[in-house]
Amino acid sequence: MKIGEILVEAGKLSGDQLAGLLDQQARENPEQRFGEWLVREGLVTADDVLAALGRQFHLPILWSIDDGMIDSALIERIPVDWTRQHLIFPIRQGGDVIAVMADPASLPRLEELSLLMGEELLGMLAPPDAIKRAIDQAYFERKRDVAALTDVPNDHREAAAAVRTDDLLRVSDSAPVTQLVNGVILDAVRRKASDIHIEPYENHLRIRFRVDGFLYEQPAPPKHLEQALISRLKVMSRLDIAERRLPQDGMAKVRAGEREIDIRVSTVPVAEGERVVLRLLNQSATLMPLEDLGLPAAWLRRFRETATAPNGIILVTGPTGSGKTTTLYAALREMDTTHRNVMTIEDPIEYQMANIGQIQVKPKIGLTFASGLRHILRQDPDVILVGEIRDQETAEIAVRAALTGHLVFSTLHTNDAVSAVVRLADMGVAPYLIASSVRGIMAQRLVRRLCATCRRPVVLKEEALVGLDGEARAALAGKNVFEPVGCDSCMSGFRGRVGLYEWFQVGPTEQEDIRRNLELPAMRARAAAQGTTMARDAVEKVLAGITSLEEVRRVMEPSGQGASA
Repeated sequence: MKIGEILVEAGKLSGDQLAGLLDQQARENPEQRFGEWLVREGLVTADDVLAALGRQFHLPILWSIDDGMIDSALIERIPVDWTRQHLIFPIRQGGDVIAVMADPASLPRLEELSLLMGEELLGMLAPPDAIKRAIDQAYFERKRDVAALTDVPNDHREAAAAVRTDDLLRVSDSAPVTQLVNGVILDAVRRKASDIHIEPYENHLRIRFRVDGFLYEQPAPPKHLEQALISRLKVMSRLDIAERRLPQDGMAKVRAGEREIDIRVSTVPVAEGERVVLRLLNQSATLMPLEDLGLPAAWLRRFRETATAPNGIILVTGPTGSGKTTTLYAALREMDTTHRNVMTIEDPIEYQMANIGQIQVKPKIGLTFASGLRHILRQDPDVILVGEIRDQETAEIAVRAALTGHLVFSTLHTNDAVSAVVRLADMGVAPYLIASSVRGIMAQRLVRRLCATCRRPVVLKEEALVGLDGEARAALAGKNVFEPVGCDSCMSGFRGRVGLYEWFQVGPTEQEDIRRNLELPAMRARAAAQGTTMARDAVEKVLAGITSLEEVRRVMEPSGQGASA
């Protein structure tokens, strides 16, 4: 029975339609298969055609592929390009090994796949998208032994001549040094690392990944591969492989299946060679909504209310790596980009956002934050994100933009929220302009989350509370909290990170304080009176078992706001 007849029998088409549709398809696109043409025309769904193909070829259909069916051991001998080209993929279902395919025309390939795997296979149909996701997941999870990838000639020129590989999952046709580099980067992506450090020493190389803010040492290749490894990274990032005396900065772009990853590459000469740091910027990462950042409900409500203001400045402060950009992106995601013009100037652009104009700072050609911001103001923006206010010129332009009807988001490197006000004044912005333009300031830190699998309860003893202020001691004394243990599913008892926040709302009273008496102790007292301090948020997260007291002590300053936690 032909596929059209099966679709008629299934009630997806009428008998009167079929003959006319066959004639129309023969005239318009005779090369395309009838089922594909019907889907393209919107007359049936892809699932309708897949069900019909299953009946036509007497093949069962697997409508979804669960994670438990994916076994990366099955694809050790199968090139990723082969599975993608033919959309055939081996899975485990029960005790059987099954080959799922998107098209029955691939049935002859089953024998080829059986030879590659060395075992008999049963065939099933599955939706193409499900097969593609399974392929990417399996090859992404496949383990690569970096220590085993040492069969590389001790000649960096071969690395320099190696062809650039865009997809980290492709290894079958890559040069050994390319496999080595791809294996290191892919392992870092698997572990959700933010940075890769490659450090040369006299007799060995050291590779470390930064995960959740901490560096963890990884298996490293032998010392004689140093030049090949560094040269390959320079080729990927379009740096000068012959220049070893001066620092260099570059960018590379790779893929891990469907995931696009930008890599900022920095090299600096050191005594034993060149030190390389790779910053991984996952463009395909899911941007977090505001609700998932860990903001307390009261803080979140005030932040959202301020972010809907028609104009003014909203600042997010904290040290490098404290999640400021993530918070700003989460706020921009809630903007009505259909009816508002949202533009950003960043260094670097860490996430690509739909319907938003994003500009990359390029100081070498004169495109700085200040000059870029000045040009953005000529683009009729409603909302502007300035990656960082670094100097007086940028600060003054941002303030002027806020006072002329624009909503401006930006960041500053200060220890707490109210210090941002003093920092702007130190940059040369007049206090009355700060009072008129700044609407609210968010300060934040990132702490590691306790692993829910292995954390264990503990009662806080008096000595653990030494150094805390009276409010924090009273809230924590004698309470059950949790401490890290460590297991196979976490890193030293922690898994992931969450923010600690404080929110300083600049209302009429605070504006008057800024105009008349811009002193840090008085401003901190005003912030404490609002009741939205980082110390209070930290205590709540310790009591909730989200993080540990020692982790909070690690990230909060021993003075100022940090003294109270």
